[in-house]
Amino acid sequence: MNDRPVIVDRKDHIGIISLNRPDQFNTFNTALATELNRALIELDNDAEIRVVVIRGIGKAFSAGIDVSEYFGKTQREYYEWVSLMERMVHVIAYMKKPVIASAHGFAVANGAGLIAACDLAVVAEGTKIGATAINVGLFCMGPAVPMSRSLGRKRCLEMLLTGDMIDAHTAEQWGLVNKVVPAEKLEEATMGLAQKLAEKSPLALQMGKRAFYGMSDMEYGKALEYSNEVFAALCTTEDAEEGIKAFLEKRKPVWKGR
Repeated sequence: MNDRPVIVDRKDHIGIISLNRPDQFNTFNTALATELNRALIELDNDAEIRVVVIRGIGKAFSAGIDVSEYFGKTQREYYEWVSLMERMVHVIAYMKKPVIASAHGFAVANGAGLIAACDLAVVAEGTKIGATAINVGLFCMGPAVPMSRSLGRKRCLEMLLTGDMIDAHTAEQWGLVNKVVPAEKLEEATMGLAQKLAEKSPLALQMGKRAFYGMSDMEYGKALEYSNEVFAALCTTEDAEEGIKAFLEKRKPVWKGR
């Protein structure tokens, strides 16, 4: 078996990142965090890839941060360590391409944060999700950032303050995940969604994602102005012209990515 902490595969314009520490329930250590960030950037820069999927090998998606690396650090070293653990939140938000989480088993602490950080999430029935750091005297401060963008304040704080686990269907009802499917259908459902996105204009996906994240924290009027500017730029692309022509001619568009 491949002993790298992260495995990268490519299939039909889809990049697949597998977290590969199954014996440690895919907990984040320095190697996994470093390799995950590297893989995300590599796939974002790969012209053949249009969508990225993140999944976990073994019994869990990710059970958070590997606490065996916790002890014996200065405050500055703790800051650098946790910043590395959380860097994937920044990377995913700034990536051009959409990222889908495909989760099963457990998604705990940083694992829950990774689900929240991904643009979309498909989750197997029976998956348990929790911001559990409070139970060991810590707090899911990093995961709270993407979680607070998906959940309402009261629901987010309920997860953060209690450390209680929620099931997949509750996560769907609360808006943390997009779709819950039977465990045996997880790969099929995830790849089906990824393929649906891969069939869209890659340029429209990329500009649209960037506009969404760019306007999210802006004042209302500025957000609308910014979004209109990006839309106007998108209108000048060959893909936009091709998409409109294909619609009018009742045919499938041929995207050029420009």
